[in-house]
Amino acid sequence: MKLHNLIKLIVSLLICQLAGGLGSIFTSQSVNSWYLTLNKPAITPPGSFIGLVWTILFLLMGYALFIIWIKINKKEGKKAILFFSIQLVLNIGWSFCFFYLQNPLAGLVEIIFLWLAILVTIIYFYK
Repeated sequence: MKLHNLIKLIVSLLICQLAGGLGSIFTSQSVNSWYLTLNKPAITPPGSFIGLVWTILFLLMGYALFIIWIKINKKEGKKAILFFSIQLVLNIGWSFCFFYLQNPLAGLVEIIFLWLAILVTIIYFYK
């Protein structure tokens, strides 16, 4: 791998891990208190599992960002990275709304926008 691509890979992974870390700051204050009081379905995975899954998810998101960064032409690449950035911010926003504000309704509204941003990101990444 060329040095400039290695740097892009590291930057992509770090951006996503930092976003996940910021989201976890909002989550950490409520996950062992308020969140435990919510009625959750029986299929809800244990909290210890969720941290691992989120870490892997954000690593994969970082790798996807890297692939787009090195392979897409500038115009399409900029749009793809813009929508990726929007969904990344919305991802952090969900943790803020749901866990930090302890507001499931705000989390629901926010996650609808997150899903739409993810859909647009998928479309641009597919191109």
